[in-house]
Amino acid sequence: MTERHLKAAHAAYRDDIADLVTRRPLPGPGVRQVDPFLFLNHHGPQTYPPGSNGLPFGPHPHRGFETVTFILEGSLAHMDTGGHESVIHAGGVQWMTAGSGLVHAELSPEDFKRDGGDMEILQLWVNLPSQLKMTTPRYTGVQAADIPAIAAGDGATVHLVSGDFEGQTGPVDSLTDVFMSMVSLPKGAKVTLPAPERRNVFFYVVRGTVTAGGETVEALHLGEFGPDGDTVEVTASEDAFLLYGHAEPTDEPVVARGPFVMNTEAEIRDAIADYQAGKFDRAPETLKG
Repeated sequence: MTERHLKAAHAAYRDDIADLVTRRPLPGPGVRQVDPFLFLNHHGPQTYPPGSNGLPFGPHPHRGFETVTFILEGSLAHMDTGGHESVIHAGGVQWMTAGSGLVHAELSPEDFKRDGGDMEILQLWVNLPSQLKMTTPRYTGVQAADIPAIAAGDGATVHLVSGDFEGQTGPVDSLTDVFMSMVSLPKGAKVTLPAPERRNVFFYVVRGTVTAGGETVEALHLGEFGPDGDTVEVTASEDAFLLYGHAEPTDEPVVARGPFVMNTEAEIRDAIADYQAGKFDRAPETLKG
């Protein structure tokens, strides 16, 4: 096994949405994408008071990619025009394949808005290759108890969302064989994570400071790795928590306009026209925030 080297560590930049604390490591000034990983928003951590409106993500459309939402603190209600609905709590994950088109909402549940509480979520966008952009939409909501927590290395825990690790399989069946996990490392812990040849690595440090690829990566930084190797070795210099994944790149043009990610401008125009024509299905009353 050969360790990949760290090309760069990219700081997340602040881009609040109303009163929602938001940091965005991807895309950023130094990195446009980590194909097929397109976008990451880090919301919070923050505490909402009782009687708040909660999260602001009312009904909106998507086409051509997948959203993967990690609920680190608090709870998140999901509803979409494909008939999928769930409330996922801290430690859980929502994985939505927008495919040919969905309208969805991601809102704070009524009890959270009433009582308030701590909130922190991450949302990652994963591109779909051209042959899957118009696939049938689907959704998987997974609670923390259903995500394998695998002891790995020297004190680390890999929370396996999708793909295979140490003889176990994550609960989400990824259309494009994406490996995705959350990794917890107490101070001094070390873990060797898979980074198969020809696959791009997604690496974001949510909390703590780690050494990876021979370099230091601090909290709120995205690590960009070279292709030279088949593992990523991570050592925590303080308690740390990170997202870690890898996937085959699409190696295709990316044309993104707001909530749509396609390969050409013509396909974007088609997506807008189809949404305006109601072809993503009418948003049900329950979607209204």
